[in-house]
Amino acid sequence: MSCFKKFTDHLQVLKSLVLKQNEDRNSGSEDHQRGSGGIPLVRKVCYAVGGVPYQITTAAISVSLQIFLLDVVQMEVSSVSVVLFASRAWDALTDPLVGYLVSRSRWTPVGRLSPWLLLSTPFSILSYLLLWFVPRGSAALTLIWSLITTCLFETLMSCYHVPYVSLNMFLGGGNRDRDSATAYRMSVEMLAMLLASVIQGQVVSVYNAEKQEACQHLDSDTTSASPPAAALQETRKAFLTSSLVMGSVFFLCSLVLFLGVKEQRAPLVSEDRQRPSCLSSLKKMIRHAPYQRLLLGSVFSALAFQMSLGNFALFCSHAAGQGGHVQLLLLVLLASSSAAVPLWQTVLLKIGKKATVLIGLSLFIPAVIIVACVPSNLPVFLVMCVLMGFSVATIFLLPW
Repeated sequence: MSCFKKFTDHLQVLKSLVLKQNEDRNSGSEDHQRGSGGIPLVRKVCYAVGGVPYQITTAAISVSLQIFLLDVVQMEVSSVSVVLFASRAWDALTDPLVGYLVSRSRWTPVGRLSPWLLLSTPFSILSYLLLWFVPRGSAALTLIWSLITTCLFETLMSCYHVPYVSLNMFLGGGNRDRDSATAYRMSVEMLAMLLASVIQGQVVSVYNAEKQEACQHLDSDTTSASPPAAALQETRKAFLTSSLVMGSVFFLCSLVLFLGVKEQRAPLVSEDRQRPSCLSSLKKMIRHAPYQRLLLGSVFSALAFQMSLGNFALFCSHAAGQGGHVQLLLLVLLASSSAAVPLWQTVLLKIGKKATVLIGLSLFIPAVIIVACVPSNLPVFLVMCVLMGFSVATIFLLPW
């Protein structure tokens, strides 16, 4: 206990020194850095940087995990489906559970939410690295390993992301200041998605190049064929290298968040007011008819997007014959999503939220159909990626 107390004391001293240096450095332009309520610009930027780890790891898993499990690990299709479904279902269970535990956390010398961020970061990085390392063994052992690592990663990422999102309420200032901090976060998250697409697109390019070389080697029939497990060594190295890069970015961004953001002890409700129980709050929320309709619409639309984007790299590599252009296609899709946000924001202010969502969702349907019908035409594929990017922006990137 004494060692732990000394450790927390050292962390508090280090954090106080960094925050004091940031405040002194920006004291001359404080009026410009603060909005009407008073969140410094440095705090907003550091808070925004903290959203990078979740975005880059989520994007990397969506783009590359299926290819890794199917072609590199050589898992059966049914086993890959089990792993993906189990990880999604487990994530849906852990998010509300972690949210409840976070809401019951007590204030510590480094804040109420910061301990969650600090303690979950190293274990999240380790679990992410383990995702891309599969021990040699039977198919059953590989399946069990993949299930454990994916569920462990989703649990630890919930322990990081749920407190991080809640941290917005403890930045200080008023509603407009917190909305401004959210806008900073979304902007940085867009850049994080682009970074992840560049890294994972390069990995997929290495995979496609090595696969093509192996096919040419087999067609030439000059030597005996290599076993499939030994044919993708460079791809394995590329996946491990990308995971190390992602882990380094994760650590640096978490460090910036922890040292640059100081929680403001300003609860939105008074401490003497009795808080409703979790079960009663859940019942009220579920019985609210507008929330039910919003939840169903969000679930089905997000599910359609996630299924399509999760299979994007796999479709390009195996069905469309565009494996060498995966990185370009991902960049076009995500860049168009980022560029579409200001346009959709203008449309939203003029015609409202419901009409904006309807138009945005309508763009996705014909784009997916055309890509499925004409997969080998690269110019058409690029145009459809732009349309899909515009549609993605309405659901995931537009600050509702």
